[in-house]
Amino acid sequence: MFFIETNPKDSPEAKELLEELSMYLMQITGASGQNSFSLEDMEEVRSCFVLAINQDGKAVGCGAIRAISNEIAEVKRVYAREKGKHIGSDILTYLEGKAKSLGFTALWLETRIINEQAVKFYIKNGYVKRDNYGKYAGNKEAVCFEKLIQK
Repeated sequence: MFFIETNPKDSPEAKELLEELSMYLMQITGASGQNSFSLEDMEEVRSCFVLAINQDGKAVGCGAIRAISNEIAEVKRVYAREKGKHIGSDILTYLEGKAKSLGFTALWLETRIINEQAVKFYIKNGYVKRDNYGKYAGNKEAVCFEKLIQK
């Protein structure tokens, strides 16, 4: 597997994966998550959207980071089309490396408590629960995570 950094506005594969993720989240949580992700955010200098490409040249996953402060990036829209192949973990590892190279020292993210698979995934990948931040503060359906990364 390899990764391609792209602007999702310019990538049919990215748009397809993002739509699949939105439908998947709608089934699990009752919300698509689209209100928490802006394609325009991916045009910021310290943001990154990445596609995971398999050996057949097909996009099989995606993920993004965006700055929420000088030191903290937010992980967004991590999705693996094929389950059980470590694609999600590989995307997350790529994003963590990218965040580190951009000078961030921590990654934060939010998911819904009801999305048990995502909660377990982030814990398995070294993320720890933190207080809900930003628009998620006070939202009893949300759970937020953090992972410290070294420069």
